Amino acid sequence: PVLDSAGGTVVHISSGVSALVCALMLGKRTGFPQEPMMPHNVVFSLIGTGLLWVGWFGFNAGSALGAGELATSAFAATHFSAAAGALGWMGLEWFLKRKPSVLGAASGMVAGLATITPASGFVTIPSALLIGLVGGMACYCAVSHLKAKFGYDDSLDVFGVHGVGSTVG
Repeated sequence: PVLDSAGGTVVHISSGVSALVCALMLGKRTGFPQEPMMPHNVVFSLIGTGLLWVGWFGFNAGSALGAGELATSAFAATHFSAAAGALGWMGLEWFLKRKPSVLGAASGMVAGLATITPASGFVTIPSALLIGLVGGMACYCAVSHLKAKFGYDDSLDVFGVHGVGSTVG
């Protein structure tokens, strides 16, 4: 069986670029960036992140089309990369802002998931940790610095997390 990780890469890069195009076409929300625009419910954001994490196991490990060594490797790499992505995002946020956030941890988890998708099943656990860590940090920089530099309003940070994460992966 062949793991279809290339399809996951295309999905995330195209969704990230599509989100960027939509953000540019729709324009900025009223009050952006002068007013803080916090998420409505952080608990729901965390629940959604948990559901994504579980679903990602089905995508990455399920792409092996059978239970075996390849699926097991993809499952483990997916799990550890997501955890490392959260640590990378929070660590950089803590270093630069002196205050990590729960929403940042959730974004880092998704960044780790998007970053490992192209390689899941084909890398060792230490490599998956490194990929997730670098992915979380790269996505944090894209969301906090790149978005501010170019001034686009991607309210869900899809480009910064999925587009940049999968490109880094």
